[in-house]
Amino acid sequence: MRASGPGGQNVNKVSTKVALRFEADRSPNLSAAVKARLKNIAGSKWTIDGAIIIQCDATRSQIRNREIAQDRLKDLIKKALVVPKRRRPTKPSRGAIERRLKSKKIRAEVKSLRSGKIE
Repeated sequence: MRASGPGGQNVNKVSTKVALRFEADRSPNLSAAVKARLKNIAGSKWTIDGAIIIQCDATRSQIRNREIAQDRLKDLIKKALVVPKRRRPTKPSRGAIERRLKSKKIRAEVKSLRSGKIE
């Protein structure tokens, strides 16, 4: 593929752009959960037929562009392999609630003294 990146006149002569296609949906090595996370992470790189297309024209060398595209795919898959931690809903402790209310009461008292109103 012809690249649009750096290279001057070289861009018009040499095809250095790389398009890497990985059939993620058909891959037997990835579980369904990993595929779902990969689809979310890949975003617009994910095609309708379940493939990931990564394009690279960062350098003047096709070999280097190929390496960069492969590294990007590896990074995407590594991110998808990490299972996100489930969020546990928490509530503040009784002491934390009491401290917050106490500080609010003190602040309200300071403000009321400033305005001249005494309650």
